[in-house]
Amino acid sequence: MTDEPHGSRRAAEPNQDPGPTTRRRQLAFGLLELRRSSGLTAEEAGDRAGVSKATVSRYETGKGNVRWNQVDQLCRVYEASDEEREALVELAKTSRATAGWWVPGAGSVPSALGMLIALENEAKCIRQFASSVVPGLLQTSSYARSIKGTPGYELPPEQVQSFLDTRMRRQQLLDQPSRPLYHVLLDESVLRRCVGGAEVMAEQLDHLLERVSHPDITMQVLPFGQGAYSAALAGFMILGASDPNFDVIYAENTSGSLYLEQDEERRQYSAAFAYLQAEALSTESSAEMIAEARKKHLRA
Repeated sequence: MTDEPHGSRRAAEPNQDPGPTTRRRQLAFGLLELRRSSGLTAEEAGDRAGVSKATVSRYETGKGNVRWNQVDQLCRVYEASDEEREALVELAKTSRATAGWWVPGAGSVPSALGMLIALENEAKCIRQFASSVVPGLLQTSSYARSIKGTPGYELPPEQVQSFLDTRMRRQQLLDQPSRPLYHVLLDESVLRRCVGGAEVMAEQLDHLLERVSHPDITMQVLPFGQGAYSAALAGFMILGASDPNFDVIYAENTSGSLYLEQDEERRQYSAAFAYLQAEALSTESSAEMIAEARKKHLRA
């Protein structure tokens, strides 16, 4: 499911075609990381690649049209490996494609989350369904640290700390003056699963109860008693733009993240969220269940 370039929050103009958001974001972060590693300023990089400083900056913020030959030249200036250069050139060539975009989970943790954070900071509203763990935007540090990694694929200690620091910074979004509306649905299993022990869970559930009092945060619980749903098999996030035609669907699993931008995908996930929202408890009853789960963890 960080570093975070802050994009414009203005609605797209009627005739503006910004192209798929996620490919351009991935290209932007790749180019920015390469330039920083090279030690060059945007102006120096542009001079060596034969493009303007404005073009370098535009590519690094995911704005405007992309020319793959310029991306290729910038990669050569940055002395990127052939593999890195070819991957970014391919992104540039397909930057207007609308199919789902898969981002592997390997590599630098902050860079892997960078695109998501950028999208969150541009969103007008965020709708999220959490099927198994508390969403990253609402996790305490202790809870996040207690989530177990897959044996043989754990992050090294320095990356774990980087991940935690980035996640905590990411949560500042919900307290910014220009924050998005945030509506989160929690499967009841999120409250019942003991992560890190009773004290960690009590702290985490206290944090949820504190956040639910925020005027721009809506929190509901989907209870066990309502049964099972095909729409609730896995968690997802809908990052809402001013124009729904530019909404992005974010989903993740063990090996990476999937960003979806097709119209039918937007409709399907919006319908799934609306249905689960209607089936979930009211905000008041949800807060009562969170408080009850907290007491149960401490008793256990």
